[in-house]
Amino acid sequence: MARKGKVTVVGAGFYGSTTAQRLAEYDIFDEVVLTDIIEGKPEGLALDMNQSRPVEGFETKVTGATTTPEGEGYEATADSDIVIITAGLPRKPGMSRMDLLEVNAKIVRGVAENVAKYSPNAVILVVSNPLDEMTALAQIASQFPKNRVIGQAGVLDTARFTNNVAEAAGVEVNRVTTLTLGSHGDTMVPVPSQSSIDGKPLAEVLPADKIDELVDRTRNGGAEVVALLKTGSAYYAPSAAVARMAKAVHEDSGAVFPVCAWVDGQFGISGVYLGVQAKLGAGGIKEVVETPLSEQELAGLKEAAEAVRAKQADVQGL
Repeated sequence: MARKGKVTVVGAGFYGSTTAQRLAEYDIFDEVVLTDIIEGKPEGLALDMNQSRPVEGFETKVTGATTTPEGEGYEATADSDIVIITAGLPRKPGMSRMDLLEVNAKIVRGVAENVAKYSPNAVILVVSNPLDEMTALAQIASQFPKNRVIGQAGVLDTARFTNNVAEAAGVEVNRVTTLTLGSHGDTMVPVPSQSSIDGKPLAEVLPADKIDELVDRTRNGGAEVVALLKTGSAYYAPSAAVARMAKAVHEDSGAVFPVCAWVDGQFGISGVYLGVQAKLGAGGIKEVVETPLSEQELAGLKEAAEAVRAKQADVQGL
């Protein structure tokens, strides 16, 4: 298998380290770089992952690099094709994603500025919370074209919706198709009209009150995990989601994913980062896909756009 290119994961917590491992095991990159501000942590994790190569049978090299908020250590990330920003504080029980806004804004701004300095042609994938606001901030701080700064939310939320539906219906997950759009938060818009089991519309398989229950559970999916863990937030499903996005960009696949993308005219909405479906490939977003929506779903998407627009405007000064 031909390996090429370099991907950097900023932040070596559970989310970042699991993402780096998934990317390395794809065995499609020359190098995966993992960074963190905790001295020695990324180097130790990288060594551990490299020692798993003979067992798992991949050759991608994992490099660990300790960095500082001032930018020291970012030389190891230079000329990355893709940079995944996981850095920031995770939620604790009782916290909303918005509770993290100010502290994570400072972290994400510094990271994005260093990414722009050392990897000016990279595609940035943002996963730090609050997601929609941090995606907008990363674009502002990096000054990259908006198609090269993308947030990961919809792939994760859709996976949660799919899993919830499969469990409720008692079927395998591969028989279920679902979709979520909107924000990664209170104004998330699960899309039952585009959801099905064995090709049958969800409304023909499950009662309306059950669908509403599954929608609510999906909207609160992250908080459900946080409440159970008590000391952190989800990372297995989120890392799987962003790794698949990175793979699509790397392979220039044109695959369609629900992501946080810049919307400028689609759905009658302009000038905001919002959860929509988009084709991913080399250079990031190739095209925003205008998914057919019911009147209620479109109204929900427009409501989400206005909710995140105001918050995204607030991050410019952070």
